Amino acid sequence: MSGALRLAWRYLAHHRGRSLLLVACLALALLLPIAVQGLVRTFATELRARAAATPLVAGAPGSRYDLVLNALYFRGRVPAPLTVGEARAIGADGLATVVPVLHRRTAGGHPVVGTTPEYHEQRGLAVAQGTLPLVLGQAALGARTATRLALAPGDTLLTDQGSLYDLAAGYPLRLHVVGVLGETGGPDDDAVFVDLKTAWILEGLGHGHGDAGEQAPDRVLARQGDEVTLGAAVVEYGEITPENLAGFHFHGDDDEHPVTGALVFPRDDKARTLLRGRYRVRSDVQLLVPAEVVEEVLGLVFRLKRFFDANSVLVGVSAALFLTVVLLLTVRVRRAELETYARLGVARAAVARLLVVELGLVVLAGAATAAVLGALVAAVLRRVLLGT
Repeated sequence: MSGALRLAWRYLAHHRGRSLLLVACLALALLLPIAVQGLVRTFATELRARAAATPLVAGAPGSRYDLVLNALYFRGRVPAPLTVGEARAIGADGLATVVPVLHRRTAGGHPVVGTTPEYHEQRGLAVAQGTLPLVLGQAALGARTATRLALAPGDTLLTDQGSLYDLAAGYPLRLHVVGVLGETGGPDDDAVFVDLKTAWILEGLGHGHGDAGEQAPDRVLARQGDEVTLGAAVVEYGEITPENLAGFHFHGDDDEHPVTGALVFPRDDKARTLLRGRYRVRSDVQLLVPAEVVEEVLGLVFRLKRFFDANSVLVGVSAALFLTVVLLLTVRVRRAELETYARLGVARAAVARLLVVELGLVVLAGAATAAVLGALVAAVLRRVLLGT
């Protein structure tokens, strides 16, 4: 067999153009099935792991999928918000730790997540550099966010401008980076974490003004003693500094301010059962089990995968027919060479073994190439779809 292998390798190396073409054709035929298999397997594993780490998710009535994907993976938008008062009421009797989450804005293309320090405790997020955000305008970056944006504690990051038609949104805010979180391999690595009140400022629910007496004359409508009336030209701060921090304020009751969802961590199984029973009959708040919702999503994914599996079978049959044609044509093209083998007394079994080894090397090279390319394609698609 070693002799046949050596002769087969020498032949393929001599006709490298033809050999590379065959390898490329096989690799392309096998690329999609391998990439889909790898992507679905990784997709299912990561979704299930994240969902299993979150017992319950609360949100306003609406799409179950939108709520879970937004609260756990910072993807998509939640049509209707939940008030922070309704979220906190879930854990008011001590049955659970409730972590409100607000995600609607981005900074540098990364999701800005407004939450509380309990989020980092429950997720086990450690600070690799600096500290967690403690005051308005501060931010802590996920590991991949810090790497991609080349930022470290002491730098600043400007939030992205929202839609021009979103009149409720505040102005872009320059965030002060005070920390970088350790890498976890999950969606948290791609996020920008801020205090919940900072996220409300991004929503236009709070703002700050400078000293009214120091405004330019064209922005002052009237002065009467110590009272100054300002015009509409007053510009809201785009950055929160120690000098203007005291001037920031919020409109309305804090309990009425929105969150896109809340992560609920019951103290034990009994508390979890009580909470699910309590909110099963509520129409204003839905309490979901992320693991159940994720399995529903994966059910749709696996049904779609069956189509690709059927396609893979057809591709496999096509590849087998292609190789058969190649083998037959090879025998015809190499007829003179095969006749020479016969005249030299080489047994037909040895000649057939040589052809099989050559074909096997081509198939092996094509499969290996498809496996490498499939892993790369799956990694790119995983990053695009999941951000990991």
